[in-house]
Amino acid sequence: IEPADAGEVIFEGKQIHVTSPQQAVDLQIAYVSEDRRGLGLTLPMAIATNITLPTLRRYLSTLGLVQTKPETATAEAFRERLNIRTPSVQTEVAKLSGGNQQKVMLAKWLNVRPKLLILDEPTRGIDVGAKAEVHRMIGELANEGLAIIMISSDLPEVLAMSDRILVMREGRQMAIFDQREATQERVLTAAMGQGAAEVEGLA
Repeated sequence: IEPADAGEVIFEGKQIHVTSPQQAVDLQIAYVSEDRRGLGLTLPMAIATNITLPTLRRYLSTLGLVQTKPETATAEAFRERLNIRTPSVQTEVAKLSGGNQQKVMLAKWLNVRPKLLILDEPTRGIDVGAKAEVHRMIGELANEGLAIIMISSDLPEVLAMSDRILVMREGRQMAIFDQREATQERVLTAAMGQGAAEVEGLA
């Protein structure tokens, strides 16, 4: 994890310093990478193995061996919940479509039972049908009370899915919009580096 240049992170009313992925998991913070093939998934491994990797300790016996029955049960539950299209949860992730790989990666981090889910470009590189399914899942998770931060360069996606929109440019905060006041023009104006006065003038 790259260290922050400045600022602080407040989570559940406390300042935290996250220095490793395992620390984030222990805090119940999950991050779904934009690079599912390079960073998000272990492609030669089975769906079930990928889903349980961050929480492997739950599935170990007293001898330190993976208990395949509970691992498979977890994977089957996510297969049904997220509509992962595969003949078996023992199928290699590399053999799945991009949309189904994305669902496996989402299942992997939902299995952490997060309090905060960070989604980085959650629909990049998947087809229209899979994109609609991912959007539906995100909406359902938000309705269940899960806090979600979605990072996206897809402006229609941002406008459709967000309760609040924070516009960043070169690492700096440019504007914050509530859903009711956000428009494509206002978000683009802020993203291009226009000041608050120019953005407010578009209201």
